[in-house]
Amino acid sequence: MTFLPNPCEPCDPPGCILLTLPAEIDFCNASGLLPLIMAAVDSRPDLPPLLVLDLTATVFMDSQGVRLLDEVRSRLDGRARLRVVAAPEGAPSRVLELSGLRRDVPVYDNLTEALAPEARA
Repeated sequence: MTFLPNPCEPCDPPGCILLTLPAEIDFCNASGLLPLIMAAVDSRPDLPPLLVLDLTATVFMDSQGVRLLDEVRSRLDGRARLRVVAAPEGAPSRVLELSGLRRDVPVYDNLTEALAPEARA
């Protein structure tokens, strides 16, 4: 399983790990995404202060996606801050709202907002 490429971004923004998640996050792939996300964090010796998970290409996400994001949040344990990008009209945004996880994890409408310096503070 691989993450979707970021054709406009040849590398992560400074001080940030940016991962674009797949089109669907469900029972079939959520458990496989967790080690990949954590490996991306663990592979950075400089311990970036910000992990951004981009869900704008995700068209379907069920409760396993919520569980995935909550597990990532708990495993970061202060090593990095988590930000999520989800289009306001998309399914992931609605699922995050209904589950209540949106109260615990900052969700931004677009990548520009999530990467803005004031968002990192």
